[in-house]
Amino acid sequence: MSVRQSLLAILDQGPCYGYQLRAEFDRRTGSTWPLNVGQIYNTLDRLERDGLVGKAEVDAEGQIYYEITEAGSAEVASWLGSPVVRTAAARDELAIKLAIAVTLPGVDIAHVIQVQRSSTLRTLQELTRTKAATDNPESSEELAWLLVVDSMIFAAEAEVRWLDHSETRLARAVAAGLAAPVPLNTHTPKRGRPAKAPTAASASAALPTAATSATSAE
Repeated sequence: MSVRQSLLAILDQGPCYGYQLRAEFDRRTGSTWPLNVGQIYNTLDRLERDGLVGKAEVDAEGQIYYEITEAGSAEVASWLGSPVVRTAAARDELAIKLAIAVTLPGVDIAHVIQVQRSSTLRTLQELTRTKAATDNPESSEELAWLLVVDSMIFAAEAEVRWLDHSETRLARAVAAGLAAPVPLNTHTPKRGRPAKAPTAASASAALPTAATSATSAE
């Protein structure tokens, strides 16, 4: 979620002060991702530094308004017209939890999966009930909230499917004798940053081609 671009898009509608921006963000996203005022002003400071917003008037209560610049409006247009590119694997807490748990001794992974599945299904039921109550939006705010709810429902459904898949994969691994704890590596690690893992492209480039292998064989 890009707080930076979201705040810029709101400012593109007119000057706002910090608390107003937070209220507008909450109103437009159904209060799904609450922001604190400190986060708002830190983002505004960075936007100002980058020349995307500037300070405007100060009202009678001392509230400082921020207004978008031409460069800021251009960035909003670029953001709205560009796809969200997921180039790196997100650090999903559940995926990390299962990945670590499967390497530890004495952990009932099937139970871990079942506990998570039950929780996710409860969340899915609550979201479905929420959607049923707001499935016919009568305003832009209600439509925005419904889009967020739909996204959360699809994410929960995907998580349940992934948990089912993980349970099946675990059962196969156990049957094949592959589900074994990973002991600690007792070798002293080298100082400094670890070497980067080879990419798929570099790994494939390092492999001999069929023609090369045939020539070597001759």
